[in-house]
Amino acid sequence: MAWDTARTRQALLDAAVDEFAEHGFDGARIDRVGKRAGVNKERIYQYFGNKEKLFGYVLEAELDRIASTIPVTVEQAADLGDYAGRLYDYHRARPQFIRLLHWEGLRDTGAALQEPGRTATYGARVEALAQAQRDGTLDPSLDPKALFYAVLALGAWWFSVPQAVRMIFGGEQAPQTERDALIGLVRRLAGQDGS
Repeated sequence: MAWDTARTRQALLDAAVDEFAEHGFDGARIDRVGKRAGVNKERIYQYFGNKEKLFGYVLEAELDRIASTIPVTVEQAADLGDYAGRLYDYHRARPQFIRLLHWEGLRDTGAALQEPGRTATYGARVEALAQAQRDGTLDPSLDPKALFYAVLALGAWWFSVPQAVRMIFGGEQAPQTERDALIGLVRRLAGQDGS
């Protein structure tokens, strides 16, 4: 029976996403990744090289996933609250992504993985907001870079510090309540709330 390289590689990446999200780079263990995937850990070295490179592949795959799942276009920027709601939904369904970014930030070595490409992706999203401003669907008085960053932060913070959410709101909040509050805040911030 032939070995299914693509399926094995994907199983290892999926297992590595969970391992790195749970334990960070320093706490993640290659043997646990192999065990989660049901694959000999030596395949990890064969397919990915080493732990550092595996972490890079994991981040790259997760960044590609979110970029393709919820892109920011000029049309989407015309209702930035809707984008924030979809971002919230993504983080609720896939909390590993935000955790991976936090772990990456905690071990900041001065240059992020794939930084030039990621910078270009962020730049394209900021440009979509700037174009929406020129088109009159987004408040032109706002710095599009600061606005985009604020939307990312607002969309992620619910999942970054859930303990603060409980303390500020006096307990657990229904996801729809959080989502609706986020959408309203972003629309108001972006000048898209009709007021």
